[in-house]
Amino acid sequence: MPRQKASKGKAPQVSQRAPKLTKENFEKELQDLASKAKEETWQKWARDQIWVLIKAGGLLTFAAVYSNVSQLALSPVFGSIPASIWHQSGVIIACFLGWSLNLFLANNLPYKTVKLLPVLAAYIPIMQLALSKYSGLLGALYGPLIIESVTFFPLLMLSVSSTAIILDDMDMSPGRFKWITDALPGILSYTFYKVVENFSRVNLQEMLVKYSFLNRLNLELGFIGLYSIIAPSNLLIFTIPPLLHTVVLNPHVTLPWTTYSLNATLNQNGWSLLDRQESLTGYLSVIENKNVGYRVMRCDHSLLGGEWQLSATKTSTKEPIYSVFVMLEAVRLVEVSLRVPDEEASALVVGLGIGTTPAALIAHGINTTIVEIDPIVYRFASEYFDLPSNHTAVISDAVSYASLSVASGKKFDYIVHDVFTGGAEPIDLFTFEFLHDLHSLLKPNGVIAINYAGDFILPSTRIVLHTILSIFPTCRIYREFVAPSSSMVDVDGRDFTNMVIFCTNAPDGTITFRKPDTRDYLESHARRKFLVPEHEVLRDEFALQEGDGEVLSRNNTQRFEIWHHKSALGHWAVMRTVLPADIWENW
Repeated sequence: MPRQKASKGKAPQVSQRAPKLTKENFEKELQDLASKAKEETWQKWARDQIWVLIKAGGLLTFAAVYSNVSQLALSPVFGSIPASIWHQSGVIIACFLGWSLNLFLANNLPYKTVKLLPVLAAYIPIMQLALSKYSGLLGALYGPLIIESVTFFPLLMLSVSSTAIILDDMDMSPGRFKWITDALPGILSYTFYKVVENFSRVNLQEMLVKYSFLNRLNLELGFIGLYSIIAPSNLLIFTIPPLLHTVVLNPHVTLPWTTYSLNATLNQNGWSLLDRQESLTGYLSVIENKNVGYRVMRCDHSLLGGEWQLSATKTSTKEPIYSVFVMLEAVRLVEVSLRVPDEEASALVVGLGIGTTPAALIAHGINTTIVEIDPIVYRFASEYFDLPSNHTAVISDAVSYASLSVASGKKFDYIVHDVFTGGAEPIDLFTFEFLHDLHSLLKPNGVIAINYAGDFILPSTRIVLHTILSIFPTCRIYREFVAPSSSMVDVDGRDFTNMVIFCTNAPDGTITFRKPDTRDYLESHARRKFLVPEHEVLRDEFALQEGDGEVLSRNNTQRFEIWHHKSALGHWAVMRTVLPADIWENW
């Protein structure tokens, strides 16, 4: 081909030449390649470390959330407070053993520890169901510890062991991170676990309320699936039998056939389940004994109230089965200098239960406001216990409501304080600050009735009573039933009782009850028998002792924890005499 000639008047185009191969250029090229290789190596290292942290964080997150699920699964049988007594100690031991024995477990178990997690999670509901049948024998103090020792604690130990093995893959060489020590991964892992555990404890119950298809057993089923996803293996075949047993036969899973099976079991003793649902305050259910003819509402391992369904005559209000709720209605009987007619009076009821007391106040024509934190409790009281609709309902935290009401200047003629949860009093509602707000909400001639369930041999009862008296100096205290003998208290080791404290703002400094008339009884036999309080407690019976401390304040409630444990254990024993054990266990 002819060679192309350059055009006249234009300089010929010269192709770009490669840089000269000099020593300087060669060294620069090597430096560029080294820098690029170093950058790629660092990025790969970072991706590897992030993936390790994700896997370890996932295992710890599952274990932390399951910690609270395990507590929820035990609370209907033992109560939320007894179920928590040994829990954190068991968590610390399981975490220590899992971290320190991770190499031993890895070298001596036939399978990787992480692959055992789905199998163990699948058998936890079966073991909880089986061992709960022996709750009466195991007791509320050690029963939860024994059950968690063969269910959640092994799961936690293997989870921590698997986490330690995963973190061994992290590059923590002193050359790169001189500040990291051998102990730091364990410390950070435990810190992460506790943060997630505390966060989920606050939010888990609300999640159960928000999503009605969930309950505590359904959550355990969900964890079986999650563990199966993160640790797939041939071992998953062993999860099928326990999974089928739980889905088909475990009455605590909320499915149509499990509910039918539960009712078939309850019917053998004359009981039937009318409704059940997770709530903000615990597991709620409404059950009825058709043989005897009464209906009750339970929350975990306590009763919120009950009433007779059969009556010889038609009455304006149903008969309550517990006398303490009738005693609270005596708030209307306290003599004051300027008595307000019922039709002109106003009442505040803190804590609803099944609505026995507010229903009676409403029946008397009193303008009644009910403050209840749990919307499911309110719904059950309305649907199954005929709570009258002509009242003001406030679904809110009572502490916040009282504070806002004081600021707005609200006043009431009567206040009924009736709260109980988890086997002990909700301590925030017995502090000096909250009770002082109630004092501010009471009219000058107003009367307050406070229901307190506690053990007279514990300092907590003495402190709460003295806190009440420091705000309401004019009070009288009554037990629900006659006090047991000192020998009986010595044998039982407790003196647990319901009591009602009647106090007034009246200036005369005395508490007396007027004689009830026919209208006060609301055509109720129970009110004829229990409306007027009888078993008074004298002040020297609960005198403060050395070491009790001062009144209960909002910033000093931690000291009540150990007393709460003892009180809740006493309450558990009392509840086992109120309803048969199998009713509590077949929740």
